[in-house]
Amino acid sequence: MELIDHIVLGLSVAVSPENLFYAFLGALLGTLIGVLPGIGPLATIAMLLPITYVLPPIAGLIMLAGIYYGSQYGGSTTAILVNLPGEISAVVTAIDGHQMAKQGRAGAALSIAAIGSFLAGSIATFLIAGFAPPLAEIAFKFGPAEYFSLMVLGLIGAVVLASGALVKAICMVLLGLLLGMVGTDVNSGMSRYTFGVPELQDGINFAAVALGVFGFAEVMRNLELREQRQEVPAKIGSLYPNREELRVAVPAMLRGTALGGVLGILPGGGSVLAAFASYTLEKKLAKDGSRFGHGHPAGVAGPESANNAGAQMSFIPLLTLGIPGNAVMALMVGAMMIHNIQPGPQVITSHPELFWGLVASMWIGNAMLVILNLPLVGLWVKLLQIPYRLLYPAILVFCAIGVYSLNYNVFDIFVTVAFGFIGYLWSKLDCEGAPLLLGLVLGPMMEENFRRALLLSRGDFLTFVERPLSASLLGVALALVVLVALPTIRRKRETTFVEDE
Repeated sequence: MELIDHIVLGLSVAVSPENLFYAFLGALLGTLIGVLPGIGPLATIAMLLPITYVLPPIAGLIMLAGIYYGSQYGGSTTAILVNLPGEISAVVTAIDGHQMAKQGRAGAALSIAAIGSFLAGSIATFLIAGFAPPLAEIAFKFGPAEYFSLMVLGLIGAVVLASGALVKAICMVLLGLLLGMVGTDVNSGMSRYTFGVPELQDGINFAAVALGVFGFAEVMRNLELREQRQEVPAKIGSLYPNREELRVAVPAMLRGTALGGVLGILPGGGSVLAAFASYTLEKKLAKDGSRFGHGHPAGVAGPESANNAGAQMSFIPLLTLGIPGNAVMALMVGAMMIHNIQPGPQVITSHPELFWGLVASMWIGNAMLVILNLPLVGLWVKLLQIPYRLLYPAILVFCAIGVYSLNYNVFDIFVTVAFGFIGYLWSKLDCEGAPLLLGLVLGPMMEENFRRALLLSRGDFLTFVERPLSASLLGVALALVVLVALPTIRRKRETTFVEDE
């Protein structure tokens, strides 16, 4: 069977000593940044982008992918033990997980989170292996008009699924699209919006923007908070869940995996939305919803499975269509382009060892994460005792080194600092930075496909609605806009992430 041959190829690539090392390194770093609040996978991946330049493409992508899904594991550890989510997606886990810890069942909560994460990650990886090739075949039928319409759908999806006010999310996407236009016009060779600054001829470095908005700004936000020494529960308890806890948790894991898998594929989806949606679903399905918030195992199993499935399934639109579904995937686009690899359906045919090696490494990485998380719980919690005032200078230094080493240009550091202050102000105004980063990455691609479609149709704008696939994608985008504009849906959307605030 062809799929089995591909998986064997992937495993042969993933189990090489070099790739095993980078899978372990990614899992370790992912767990670390998941445990430590105030860093996050986005800033870490942006910092490590320059390192991938000197690594083989497969090793670099395996490490970055491990950081992303590994951070989902690490965030649950501190969420359960000290009610301090290291990752936004772990906010939901803290609700019931920390209550279980207070009841002396911290070990069981940690095991349920680890088992759910491993199960969801393994199933999601299998789905990627099974569904990505057929989707890539469909993607080969896409022309410029279809790609433009798909990107419009992706940006609208990012707006609809972003937390906060809808108008603010739209403004952030539009600002990202405008920033993406800075630089040299590919068709005419003329400079646009550079204001005579030579360093802007090649456009604004998206890694500098990401590090500023999600790295520097996050440091400034955390420095505002008063540091508190975290008290770890005196009794972790047995790591083995009892029969009743497993009876409740296992169905929640399966439901969370299914829900996270669907939401992970959607543009703008991912781990955060999946975790919140899973918790809401489990609460609605429970016979006694009042038990949630007081240590219900399903409140840990469902969200943890959903956030890991969502994180890994978000690789599907990137690898099959070349469209990043969230801000982290936008950085993965940058990592691929560093090695002159164009993300999209041609990855599977032109670089099969990269695609299948990355898929196989996810199984190996998930197994490594289980080994890393449960036995080393004590070590991860000890890291929380490090004062943040000692951590933030190192974070800033690594951010500066990372962005400088991309182009060896001091100007990029100034851009990072500027967007750090701007990102800090945006956080005060409750403006989310992820839609902006997606707009910045997709903007030039949208413009290129828009122009190419008009060139092929001799300037006929109807080409976007005359082609059936393009018209369908634009129709779905329009339907999303209409739905989110309905008063009931709008009110529901604005309260979805209320726990996160």
